[in-house]
Amino acid sequence: MTDQAASPASLPAGAQIDWYFDFISPFAYLQWQRLRREAPSLLIHPHPVLFAGLLKHWDNKGPVEIPPKRSWTYAHCLWIAHRHHIPMRLPSRHPFNPLPLLRLSIALNNSADVVDRLFRFVWQEGHLPDESAHWESLVDELCISDEALRSNEIKAHLIANGEAAIAAGVFGVPTALVNTQCFWGVDATDMLIAFLKNDAFFSSAEWQSAHSLPEGAQRR
Repeated sequence: MTDQAASPASLPAGAQIDWYFDFISPFAYLQWQRLRREAPSLLIHPHPVLFAGLLKHWDNKGPVEIPPKRSWTYAHCLWIAHRHHIPMRLPSRHPFNPLPLLRLSIALNNSADVVDRLFRFVWQEGHLPDESAHWESLVDELCISDEALRSNEIKAHLIANGEAAIAAGVFGVPTALVNTQCFWGVDATDMLIAFLKNDAFFSSAEWQSAHSLPEGAQRR
């Protein structure tokens, strides 16, 4: 690999994904930036979900909940940003409550411009929803009220997104869903693009073997 950004991918006409994400995830921010740059023709359908809800359902821990993994996660994200020339600034603390951002995205129909703006709010400007001055400035900019974000309809939409994600087998963020095939994590970005380009690997016996490997010893 070189240090240059990847050339835009040539995808089949109509290539699209359902993209499950949470603004709390720096990896989601990084994949959003990569896909927008490297696959500009890809139609992304963003679905905000509460990452903590996925972790609870699958009885899992987030990467920053494991002490030795915490600092590595942030350092790794900053390296990925550096490697791909993506501007990135860590917020003042992490994790944080992402619910206001998730609801704001839903209230504004998850448009690409809105998702992009909310990611920049956290991961380029370093702001958080509980920083009142910055948050008030953001909602004013987007012409919406805090009261609107507390509607039962928006809350129900977010819950439904989480249920749909779990039903599709989504266990983490970001996850791209192509038909019924999940691609989890920013590290799978190249794999996702190859799949969308109909790479022959995904028809191979090797690929099939990954989905039929018997379970061995279990951790007690």
